[in-house]
Parts: sequence; structure tokens; C-alpha cells
Amino acid sequence: MKEKRRLRISGRTRRNWLFGYLFLSPWLAGVLALVVYPLVNSFNFTLFTVRLTPAGIMLIPVGLKNYHDLFVLDTTFLQTLIGFMVRTIPETAIIVSFSLIISLLLNQRIRARGFFRSVFFLPVIIATGPVMNELVRQGAATVPIVNSAAIMEIVAFLPIWVAEPVVDIFSSLILILWNSGVQILIFLAGLQKVSPTLYEAAKIDGGSGWECFWKITIPTIKPMILLNAIYTIIWLATSGQNPMINLVYNNMFSTNRGYGYASAQAWLYSLVILLLLGVCWLLLRTPKDRPAKMVKRLDKRNW
Repeated sequence: MKEKRRLRISGRTRRNWLFGYLFLSPWLAGVLALVVYPLVNSFNFTLFTVRLTPAGIMLIPVGLKNYHDLFVLDTTFLQTLIGFMVRTIPETAIIVSFSLIISLLLNQRIRARGFFRSVFFLPVIIATGPVMNELVRQGAATVPIVNSAAIMEIVAFLPIWVAEPVVDIFSSLILILWNSGVQILIFLAGLQKVSPTLYEAAKIDGGSGWECFWKITIPTIKPMILLNAIYTIIWLATSGQNPMINLVYNNMFSTNRGYGYASAQAWLYSLVILLLLGVCWLLLRTPKDRPAKMVKRLDKRNW
């Protein structure tokens, strides 16, 4: 019979844990007060019709009526939501692919490499918030040579809720590429950790540059690809140019809809975003090494 080992925790370890929780306590308090409580409150609003009166907030119970109206009465919300999903998937692929290509170029030994890195990251700092809205309003985010009418004729065989997002992607291509600054930096950080000896060994064995890219570079930076894809989806979902954000905001202050209906829209929108993130994780996740799993199981049995 094997004796069960008891995990003994030293006083120094307990003291370190205590200091760790003390340092985390302000952050935990902020999350509870500024994230968890508003989330619970907003979900509670979805079950009521919220009226703002001089005496305060008046809640009228309606049950699941707000969700029923979303699917039965409000055709604009579902059309906008489907358009967001159709537009987000190719936009994410374009941004991640463009970021990877630029990061590969900037990782080479070229002159003024730091300057070019700053140029690609500059739109992230400047073109945000009101500046970005003003640039979009003046047409700076569109490509003048792109003929939207010609593209619409090409995709005319598609449903209208699919064709319009495709046309929007081509018409706002510059705006999409402006959102690639952070992703480029993340890819650069991943590329700089790839050991040059791997490429040297592959070239000695006769590997070409294309083979080195697919068998060394891509597997090594695959976690960065997943991180950039998740970051891009969240960035696009919370962008000020996203029509879903504007739709929820307008319904929030509408006299016919109100906070309850807008909260139901926001929760359904959040579930769709979580669905996209889950699909992205399933497609791009790095599977764990099978021998490593077996070693962990043996360690648990021996323990």
C-alpha cells in the first residue's frame, strides 16, 4: 500500500500568497464593482421595461418579451447582426494575414526598421475615437478606385444581407488595414523568439524558404495567430464604426425601446461574439502533446 503524500505548505509560501492576494484585492474589487455588478444589473434589465422617471428608475416586469420582440418584431436587429457576422469573419482573416505579411517584412534586416514599425503602429494611436469618425465621415477610409457598383454586380447572386457586407469590406479596405498595428507588434514579438538555428538546420537539410515558413514559422507563432484573431474580433465588435454598437446605443435612449430592450440586444450580441471566439479557438488552438498528457496522468497516479 502506498502512503498518501500530504502537501505541506510552508509559512513562507502562505505569506507570499497573502501578499499576492493583497496586491490583487484592488483589482478584484474593481472587477466586482465595475464589471460583475453591471453585468448582473444589465441582465436583470432584460426582463423589465425600464422607465426613467423624476422619482428614479421604474421597472415594469415583462418576462421574456424583450427577447421575443427581438426575433419576431425587430427585423433590423437580426439583419444587422447577421451582417456583422458575415463581415467580421473575412475582415479578421484580412487583418491577421496582412499583419503577418508586414511583420515578416519588418523582421528582416532592413534600414530604418524602427521607423517603418512606428509608421504601421501610428494609426492605432492617432485614428481612434472622434478622429476615426471624422476620417470616415470625410471618406478617407475608402479606396477611390474601388467601384462599389461593379462589386455589387459581381455579388448580385448572393442574398442582400451577404452582398452588402462584402461591398462594405472593399469600400472600407483602408480602415481595415489601419486596425493592424497591434497585431503586427504581436507577430513581431513571436517571430523574434524563433531561433535562427532552426532555419539553418532546415536549409542544411535542403528545405526551401516556403517549407521553412510552413513547417517552422507558422507552427511556432500559431499561438500568436490565435491571440491576434481573438483580439481582432473583439476590436471589431467594440469599434465605434460597428453598426451593432450604434443600434444598441440608439435603442437605449429611444422612448419606444429603452434600457430593457437595449440590454436584451446587448446580451444576444455578446453571445454571438462568444460564439465567434469559440469557433476561432477551436480552429486555431494548438493541440497539446499526447506524450505530455500521459506523463501528467502517470504523475497523478503516483501522487
